[in-house]
Amino acid sequence: MPIYLLSEEHPELFPPPERADKSGVLAVGGDLSPERLLAAYSRGIFPWFSAGDPILWHSPDPRFVLEPDKLHVGRSLRKTMARGDYEVRYDTAFARVITECGRVSRPGQTGTWITDEMLEAYVALHERGFAHSVEAWAGGELKGGLYGVSLGAAFFGESMFALAPDASKVAFATAVERFKTWGFQFIDCQVETEHLARFGAEDWTRKRFLTALRRALDESTRQGSWTEPTPS
Repeated sequence: MPIYLLSEEHPELFPPPERADKSGVLAVGGDLSPERLLAAYSRGIFPWFSAGDPILWHSPDPRFVLEPDKLHVGRSLRKTMARGDYEVRYDTAFARVITECGRVSRPGQTGTWITDEMLEAYVALHERGFAHSVEAWAGGELKGGLYGVSLGAAFFGESMFALAPDASKVAFATAVERFKTWGFQFIDCQVETEHLARFGAEDWTRKRFLTALRRALDESTRQGSWTEPTPS
């Protein structure tokens, strides 16, 4: 399959995600403007590339997805959450969360795909009310969290980090429970990890994912700060 070169002048234009190659790569180039990022996510496409490389746009098949009703929280984590070891906050330290995600050492990876360019792009998206952080705090210090993009009734998870045991897990599980009350239909986890599989995420075909995405985008986006989210 060919890899498409994106237009610099038209950030809204992407090739159909079904044309991605076997690795999930669909297109190259363009920029990381909020307009292009929103256009990409609304089509089931996301950027993922290393420092020094051109911007690569992906739409993998299969796609790793968690439906909120299928969230599985293990006994040990439930005990941690019940003890209240962490206070979970939303959107109070977005830039710090994405920075810490970029610092995490991950098995099989050298360096980080969260470049300065990516950080600036998602902070800009956060300032427009589409990108959000979920944070685990203890003793007044940020101990873990995650960030992602919210469109319609879908949340697109990007990355998470933990500086203390179970911190990111508590943030994630708490967020999914919140998403359930908000009527979110799925959390896009992008590609399979053992960590997310334990929470109940599963592979979807691209066709299934894109069908679910179109349905989710029929709902209103919970845009703006989630700092003091309401339960409904």
